[in-house]
Amino acid sequence: MKTNNSILHLTVGEPVAATLSRASAAMKAAKQGKAVPPYFGVGFDDVGELFSIFTPKRWELIGALREGGAMTVAELARQLKRDYKNVYSDCERLIEWMALEKDENGLVFAPYSEIVVDMKLPDRRAA
Repeated sequence: MKTNNSILHLTVGEPVAATLSRASAAMKAAKQGKAVPPYFGVGFDDVGELFSIFTPKRWELIGALREGGAMTVAELARQLKRDYKNVYSDCERLIEWMALEKDENGLVFAPYSEIVVDMKLPDRRAA
């Protein structure tokens, strides 16, 4: 389980080399006995892919869980005034993408204090 001040990084268009560099630096620091802060991140090829997963309704769902704490999907659906089946489906999808978790009692919760969205723009072509 993540700490209350964990950050989920959603990155669009980050080159693989940047991801590998971050992992390499963390491994070197760990080998040297240095504390390595945890990094939770999900990468997307393009903004459309990000928006297909993190829809406005799902952002609202994450916000409700941050405010209300862990709850059943049924409680969440009532609070959001949405159909249970749709909320259940949204929760399952967000669990797949690391934005939500379930506790040992089956309650869903948003484990991150922040979700940072970072969109890398393509390199500019030489004129």
